Amino acid sequence: MMALLRHLALVLALAFMPALGVVGTAIVAVPGAAHAQQPPSAPDYDAWNNLAGRAADAIENQRASLASFEALREQLAEWRSVFANAESINSSAISTLEAQIRALGPAPADGESEGADIASQREALNKQLSELRAPVRQAELAYSEADEMIRNVDRIIRERQAEEFLERGPSPLNPANWSDGLSALYTTFENVRAEMSGALYDPVRRSDVSPRLPAAIVLGLIGLILLVRGRFWAEFLVRLIMPKAVTSGKWLIRFVMSLGEILMPFIGVLLMVQGYVLSGFLEEHSARVLDILLTTVLIFLVARWLAQRLFPREDDNRLLLRLEASDRKAGRLYGGLLGVIIAVMHFIRELADGGGWSPEARVVMVFPVMVLAGLLLIRLSRILAKHYRSSAEDAEDAGAESGGYRSRIGNLFVKLLVAVAIGAPLLASIGYYKAAVGLLIPSLLSLMLLAVILVLRGVVVEIYVLATRKSEGSSDDLFPMLAGFVLALLSLPFFALAWGARVADLSELWVRFKRGVTLGDLTISPTIFLTFAVVFAIGFLITRLLQGTLKNSLLPKTRMEMGARDAIVSGVGYIGIFLASLIAVTSAGIDLSSLAIVAGALSVGIGFGLQNIVSNFVSGIILLIERPIGQGDWIEVNGQHGTVREISVRSTRIETFDRSDLIIPNSDLVSGVVTNYTKGSTVGRVIVKVGVARGTDTRRVEAILHEVATAHPMVLMNPEPTILFRGFGTDSYDFEIRAILRDVNFIMNVGSDMNHEIAKRFDEEGIVIPFQQRDIWLRNPEALTGASKGDAQSDAAGDRNQTREDGAEKVAAQGPTKAQEAQRMDDADGAGGAGGDGR
Repeated sequence: MMALLRHLALVLALAFMPALGVVGTAIVAVPGAAHAQQPPSAPDYDAWNNLAGRAADAIENQRASLASFEALREQLAEWRSVFANAESINSSAISTLEAQIRALGPAPADGESEGADIASQREALNKQLSELRAPVRQAELAYSEADEMIRNVDRIIRERQAEEFLERGPSPLNPANWSDGLSALYTTFENVRAEMSGALYDPVRRSDVSPRLPAAIVLGLIGLILLVRGRFWAEFLVRLIMPKAVTSGKWLIRFVMSLGEILMPFIGVLLMVQGYVLSGFLEEHSARVLDILLTTVLIFLVARWLAQRLFPREDDNRLLLRLEASDRKAGRLYGGLLGVIIAVMHFIRELADGGGWSPEARVVMVFPVMVLAGLLLIRLSRILAKHYRSSAEDAEDAGAESGGYRSRIGNLFVKLLVAVAIGAPLLASIGYYKAAVGLLIPSLLSLMLLAVILVLRGVVVEIYVLATRKSEGSSDDLFPMLAGFVLALLSLPFFALAWGARVADLSELWVRFKRGVTLGDLTISPTIFLTFAVVFAIGFLITRLLQGTLKNSLLPKTRMEMGARDAIVSGVGYIGIFLASLIAVTSAGIDLSSLAIVAGALSVGIGFGLQNIVSNFVSGIILLIERPIGQGDWIEVNGQHGTVREISVRSTRIETFDRSDLIIPNSDLVSGVVTNYTKGSTVGRVIVKVGVARGTDTRRVEAILHEVATAHPMVLMNPEPTILFRGFGTDSYDFEIRAILRDVNFIMNVGSDMNHEIAKRFDEEGIVIPFQQRDIWLRNPEALTGASKGDAQSDAAGDRNQTREDGAEKVAAQGPTKAQEAQRMDDADGAGGAGGDGR
């Protein structure tokens, strides 16, 4: 089991190898070099000065090898950590003395005197403070010196790696170099064969091996069976236990069981190796080859498993890539073959390093593998292009704006893969072998890392679905998106290492991150940030709990109106958040006085650029305190009617009667004219206008309207409804019903009900609601017919007589009211005749 864990760790360590160790010269650690001079727990400045002098000479001359510079850098980093710890020496005593000096008050200005006792005490405290600060300042000085030396060493190492990266070497297309590659490979395996033959024909070794040989053979056979059939057994076991992954829980179980596709074949390889070791034939060369082979097999198994997850056989609506079955089948093939490519290149690299291969041998053996890798990358890029096209089409059909952006990023990624697939073999063919390998291997490792991120994100989505019982659109929810972002963020160091970054570079970034960023006298470190975040989160949680208690338990038991309760709850929230921020800043040790300049600049910005926002904020506070309007009130502002639904510190949301939301800045509600129809009481007045034909009995109309108004249940009798005869309209007598309602929110319904009742009563009483009438006079009617003027006048007179006759018949049929209207028409005709042709 320990051997299994050790080799599983090797494949993880592969991601930390800068391009599998082929980018630049391999840095071989010198045993004991890094710890030749272990720094003490407390600073020994004599030893430090000795190391600093040697480091300065090495940096100035730049004659040391990369391995020596790496060992030197490790020693400098250890001393720097010692100095960083020494900076906190006497911190408690220094804080106590500083507090005592502050208690004495500020030192007197020039020309002012101070009491002798206070002056002597201040002097003694300052002297003690200087003595306590002396080792701290010495540690700070040594820290800065070590830090600067580390920067210079890193600069030298990066420059040398860049030079070696761009160094031109032998070309694999030169036939003269082919024999070197074949000879190196033959020599390596010949050494292994010779060791095995020597052990096999050694009588002493055979006598020792004979008792253990059956067990070794059994282990080898079991391992061979697991290697050949282990993956298929794992797949069969998954399908047998979980035929279909319908639910998220079953899918997660299948996912965990699918890891057997890696473990079972790898255990088989371990058993075969253990059997070989048990046989007693293990020697130096064969042990090294077997150790390399274990890592190589593990790399291939992981790559094949990732290809199976990205391009699954089953289409259960959980596809990470939107591809057809044929494309997924091709993706599994190309992904597995790329795993073979990465494993083979790792195998060749380890053999070359251990066997001391020449650059010509390396180039010749790796170049054919690079060409195959380029062809596979081109094939795989075409499959990925189909996925991005399908995703873009689905996003376009759904109306999502992010579909075009993702499609552009995906197409760019595909083009980069094609460029790497073509560029890497081309660079190697003209002699830039290190640049080619430094381009191809990191690209393949990055593909594996991207596959790991996609698979892990799919697992997070299924866990989220299992927890929330939600399936539709779960991958686009906030939590899965944040989880994917965190996974991508955590993978950045691995991407950096794959593309040639050193572990020392990442550790240096971590040291600087922990030390923090200094802005003037203010230092922001992760400790300060975490302290601030934790204290603020606790204060925010307490504030929310207090708001919930007030809103649901205490305030409902009082006689306060709902608007006042909301104002109290909102005010407690603002005060609590302010206090939480203030306590968090103080707990983190941030000196607020150092932010005075920033606050002054911010106030200027608020005065000029943020004045509208500040005005709305202050207006929101005024609205919450004075409560001129409240939630549920019917108001009118800027000609818009609606119900107040929400009052925030910047704006107020009003729901209009057509169910649309109206967002109004709070400053308009404070400085403008606002009509509140339901402030304090829902009692309001309704006005219903009615017009009747001229000649109608007005008192009778008044009585009918009064009966209609008093009969409605929403109308109050105190004060009693009023019926007003407003005046003489163009075609009617105009009346108004003015009544006070119990609830003004029903004003439209009451008006409609009254209009229905008025129409019914007027119809029963024979009262006519007039329509507009217009008299049309023709100045020259003969121009329309072409007749003579006399004929036209006689025709017009005949038309008027006919109209009078028709009007008289209507009067006889309709009663007195129509007779009055007919008489009015006759009078109008007479007036027109007396006036000649008229207007």
